[in-house]
Amino acid sequence: MDKDPLILLIDDEPQILRALKTILSSGHFRVISAVTGEEGIALAASQLPDVIILDLTLPDMDGISVCEQVREWSTIPIIVLSVRDGERDKVAALDKGADDYLTKPFNIEELLARIRVALRHSSQSIGNRETVIRAGRLTIDLARHLVSLDGTELKLTATEFKLLAYMASHADRVLTHQAILTHVWGFEEADRLEYLRVYIGQLRKKIEVDPDAPVVLVTDPGVGYRFKTGE
Repeated sequence: MDKDPLILLIDDEPQILRALKTILSSGHFRVISAVTGEEGIALAASQLPDVIILDLTLPDMDGISVCEQVREWSTIPIIVLSVRDGERDKVAALDKGADDYLTKPFNIEELLARIRVALRHSSQSIGNRETVIRAGRLTIDLARHLVSLDGTELKLTATEFKLLAYMASHADRVLTHQAILTHVWGFEEADRLEYLRVYIGQLRKKIEVDPDAPVVLVTDPGVGYRFKTGE
């Protein structure tokens, strides 16, 4: 029988640790915890958890440094759970390797949903990467470069497809403006936010039921965008 997923909590707040351990244990997760960044990195290396839930404010180092050090050797999904809600902190954490970011106080069901998404993506990276991605009425065939809505093929430009494929390949994760711009247009265009806004707008007109109220290509204000599959 497969073991329940192992979650590593890195947080120095006793009440948060107690609450998360209770919530996660009742959800059939195994839980280990660390109260410092150094201890958390050591546990990540020795126990190889399925997901890391990380606070940014730790007694010995900044959580962003923990992200950076873990990413030097591992692709373990990292969900930041922090009282810091500033755009700069979110962008820094995501750019240094975090997969997702929630602010305290947090919604329990939302956290559990983010963990399920992280586990699903982690399992895909171990096996064959998914080449057909579906989000409601939308289907994206990455291998064949085909996009269809309700079974009807959409006509996308090469740049529109590259942008949509990149976001869909990282579905349900917040992607920063800079990360998207660098991948689609190149490092030299990483500050050209107007490019991204124009192309996101064009894609929304083609794939969203209501481009003014998008449910697939959603905005994380000041940080970036997320391709939502409906999880």
